[in-house]
Amino acid sequence: MKKTFTAAAVLSLFVWQGAQADDAQIQSKLSALGIANAQIKPSPLAGMKTVLSDSGVLYVSDNGEFILQGPMFQLTGQQPVNVTNQLLMEQLAKMDNEMIVYKAKDQKYVVTVFTDTTCGYCRKLHDEMKEYNDLGITVRYLAFPRYGIGSNSANQMAGIWAAADRKQAFSDAMAGKEVPAQDSKASVIAQQFTLGHQFGVQGTPAILLPNGDLLPGYRDPKGLLEVLKAYK
Repeated sequence: MKKTFTAAAVLSLFVWQGAQADDAQIQSKLSALGIANAQIKPSPLAGMKTVLSDSGVLYVSDNGEFILQGPMFQLTGQQPVNVTNQLLMEQLAKMDNEMIVYKAKDQKYVVTVFTDTTCGYCRKLHDEMKEYNDLGITVRYLAFPRYGIGSNSANQMAGIWAAADRKQAFSDAMAGKEVPAQDSKASVIAQQFTLGHQFGVQGTPAILLPNGDLLPGYRDPKGLLEVLKAYK
């Protein structure tokens, strides 16, 4: 029994080393393309690997010779399934504690909104929060500074996320009040911004539905409810 365990351990070591070598080769090729901070993960497609990068989700062949840009859809069911966004939903779950949440008392749906405090339609959406909540829609906010990391809105949102009362600071900013910038949460805003890019966010607001589909732009409360009912 002991001999069998040792042989299995040696075999798994060689398999692990081989996988690492493949990933290192892919990392090298990605770096040559200017793609940094890439996370390499298994892919649902045989012969390919999933790459999470700052600029989006990519699929790379095991030998590193071919590259595709997502999303990838699986057609085994009645409707196409966006497997790229399903993977990203796992990344989203890791940010639960960083979200600013406006919970519906009688919660029926949960959406995640990538927002910018300087965006007019983001402010309109926030002004109607009570109506969303009254319809059973919980809204969770993540930051997506439209002009990038280092912009005034990014610095302001870092201040919001650093505040003792984030919800109050967020509402103040949405009302046009000044919120002091704060460096301590700059990396958190950058992570949220990157995740938005990976989901395909190009502007704000962008509403992420429970199934991982992205709804670009503003939707009024009743309009969003109809969309959510159709997806249920």
